Amino acid sequence: MLGPILRGEKLSLEPATADDLPLFCAWFANLEVTRYLLLRVPPSLQMEEEWFKRVAESQSMVYWVMKVEGRTVGSSALHDVDWTNRHATTGTIIGDPEDWGKGYATEATRLRTAFAFNELNLERLETESYAENIGMHTALRRAGYREIGRRTHHQFSNGCWHDTVIFELLREEWLQRQGS
Repeated sequence: MLGPILRGEKLSLEPATADDLPLFCAWFANLEVTRYLLLRVPPSLQMEEEWFKRVAESQSMVYWVMKVEGRTVGSSALHDVDWTNRHATTGTIIGDPEDWGKGYATEATRLRTAFAFNELNLERLETESYAENIGMHTALRRAGYREIGRRTHHQFSNGCWHDTVIFELLREEWLQRQGS
């Protein structure tokens, strides 16, 4: 499903539209952008259109694009939502390296997290990231996530093995950080 509009100070999370799909294709063709993703080859526009239809109809995903002054700079999502056990995995991407380091991932993570806990009543969020993806780790920590483990030689990319780091955030911990 496509998420509702969530407004922050620097950006807003908004439902993606079909107009965003060519931009996604361009992002995923950039090796600098995809170096920390599992994506091996860029998708075609047709593949993105099929993916978008699945996302819009999904009951186990909530997906947003990140907008800064009307410009799409990235995306953020709750994946594999388990409604029975009230947990989900999360993910974020900033599509243009020029937009990295501006706090967009931190704010998107905070907005998405508040929605997950306040509106969806989830109990636990988890994410996994390449060990080298320090910028994402910083954003996660700023939003309250904590590192809970590491998978050694978990992903093969660019000719070598990479460790991945697992982060989680529990509703109770998040509420404490909110002063509730």
